[in-house]
Amino acid sequence: MSLFAIADLHLSLGCDKPMDVFSGWQNYTERLEKNWRAVVGRDDTVVIAGDISWAMNLEEAVNDFSFIHSLPGKKLILKGNHDYWWSTRKKIVEFLERNGLDTIQIIHNNAVVVGDIAVCGTRGWLYNAETDEDVKIVNREVGRLNASIDDAERQGAKPVVFLHYPPVYDGAVCKEILDVLKERGIQKCYFGHIHGSQAARRAITGEYEGIKMVLISCDYLNFMPVLV
Repeated sequence: MSLFAIADLHLSLGCDKPMDVFSGWQNYTERLEKNWRAVVGRDDTVVIAGDISWAMNLEEAVNDFSFIHSLPGKKLILKGNHDYWWSTRKKIVEFLERNGLDTIQIIHNNAVVVGDIAVCGTRGWLYNAETDEDVKIVNREVGRLNASIDDAERQGAKPVVFLHYPPVYDGAVCKEILDVLKERGIQKCYFGHIHGSQAARRAITGEYEGIKMVLISCDYLNFMPVLV
């Protein structure tokens, strides 16, 4: 029973927004499926850290989630900045149940234990200027991250954090998120959002202030889920 991670699938099987128009994304759905099936088994779990589907609502996302459901393993999903289909927890759970998508579960103010690891996380945020709206969003994300880690501790497992936004990017630091990671003793943080050939240079990868930072955006990983 292994734990894998990937982010930014950007599926569009139910809407007309193909990623193939971008360099390196040709036939990405087929490549993702082939790679996923090569490394992920039925008893494994994969964290998908946001930007899952281009759908604008849950019903439009059915084809994308059916594709994810068809892949091996259990899937734990987090919200990304392009997940416009994301609704309330109750509505998402009902949608998954109604469509028989029982291999998919959301991480939202909670944690899910996989082996000796508790999968924690939230979308996060990244900003260069502290507007009132930024502060409001960051405070909400900090609350959700703390709630997720609290749930991990209640379950007695070691928390590993997954975010959509990187805590540190292009010299900008989301101090409030980073402070939670340090204060709660988080040793590993996985994130997506960053694309393109400059991704590894713009996002911190490796150790940063005692935390191992790992970039897991789909194209950066060559569409191959990475072992946590």
